[in-house]
Amino acid sequence: MSDSNFEIQSLPARPTQLGSLRILRALPRRPRRMVGPWCFLDRYGPLSFSTEKAMEVAPHPHIGIQTVSWLLQGEIIHHDSLGCEALMHAGQLNLMTAGHGIAHSEETPAANSGKLSGVQLWIALPTSIRDSQPIFDHYPSVPVLDLPAGTITLIAGEMLGHSSPARTFSPIIGADIALHKRESMLLPLKSEFEHALFVLHGDVHLEERRIENDTLHYLHSGRDQLRLTATDDSRILMIGGEPFPESIVMWWNFVARTRDEIAQARQDWIEHQRFGEVKAYRGSRLPAPDLANIAPPNPAS
Repeated sequence: MSDSNFEIQSLPARPTQLGSLRILRALPRRPRRMVGPWCFLDRYGPLSFSTEKAMEVAPHPHIGIQTVSWLLQGEIIHHDSLGCEALMHAGQLNLMTAGHGIAHSEETPAANSGKLSGVQLWIALPTSIRDSQPIFDHYPSVPVLDLPAGTITLIAGEMLGHSSPARTFSPIIGADIALHKRESMLLPLKSEFEHALFVLHGDVHLEERRIENDTLHYLHSGRDQLRLTATDDSRILMIGGEPFPESIVMWWNFVARTRDEIAQARQDWIEHQRFGEVKAYRGSRLPAPDLANIAPPNPAS
């Protein structure tokens, strides 16, 4: 095994805005477009608010992905063009399989705690499922594994003999790891998976190296375990999976295989075709931006 398997690629997240909400975009980054099938990671919060609505993402379309909404604090209400409504609290999971096409909105509900902290992730769908009918799943709970050094909340996939109920279509792992102060946790890994870590808060060391906050830390496949140590109470998001074997094209909220597919999805959104309407949302939907500067496809793994 090459020493390169144990190198860490650290990529600072890019600050951007989602409406009035400041976010950090950790994936995709130019040097690292995917981690397994995970192709998007936004971190928002933590923040406190009073009368304003912390999150208001008007109806917008998706194709070719699953959206994963995970909260550390606060509440979000989801509405979609299937007619689904789901109020999500911290520790619950919203998972939307866009397939051929769906539209949804996410916003802070009127009754709220005045706090918001979380992540939004996308999972690229394999060709065998990416043109399927859309599905929305809300999971009131997911497994929480209690260990001497902390807890592992299993968002997707399986670990230590436990499996998340989340509906997924590729070999995958997603976990929210809470580490107690001055404790060390040895995590088993599937060596065929690549992984990435993102510190949600606290101060964390991977093996002997401190891993910076607001940064995606990518780990090549070939590892069968890793040791995490916290100098303060800390939380880390871990994502991973088998290297995705297909080349994808990402633009706006779409994940496809060709520019033509992207252009058709955009036109369908403009013409009120394919995606349906989010009737429960009070307000205008998001307009499609100009079709320009689509990044070239990522190399297939």
